[in-house]
Amino acid sequence: MNLKGIIAALVLLTLPGSPCLAESGFTQEDRDRLIRLEATLQTFMQQVDKRFEQIDKRFEELREDMNKRFEQVDKRFEQVDKRFEELRQDTNKRFDQMMTFLWILAGIFTALVAAVIGFAYWDRRTIIRRAKEEAMEEMKRQGLMRDIIEVLKDIAPNNAKLADVLRRHNLL
Repeated sequence: MNLKGIIAALVLLTLPGSPCLAESGFTQEDRDRLIRLEATLQTFMQQVDKRFEQIDKRFEELREDMNKRFEQVDKRFEQVDKRFEELRQDTNKRFDQMMTFLWILAGIFTALVAAVIGFAYWDRRTIIRRAKEEAMEEMKRQGLMRDIIEVLKDIAPNNAKLADVLRRHNLL
């Protein structure tokens, strides 16, 4: 029998207009039937209680198991957090090293640029000074040559051979 059937039977038996109570009253047979019904109901209730105790026990075991697993997950999260912190520190360290290296490279590059500009300035001054000296020498030489050609031009009218040589070289 199921629980609904038992409850329905009890309700029908206890109602004031019940067919069992309508005729001659309450008989010994009705009383025995109620006792058996009460014993069956008590047995059923004890079984239900046992089953609920088993279910409660199982839920408690599941709760404890879940708590243990949550603790394990928490430990794993702590380990992951610790690892992330280590990675963050390592990354910061590497970033600092990289920035230091970049500053060193920038210093080397700046020094090289300054050295090249300084060398170019020094070389230009040296070349310009040398060019001035050579230009002065060339001007002196050309001036001397011009003077010699002028002298030869002055002598050429008196010397035919010299005039002929100067004409061949387009100096007259």
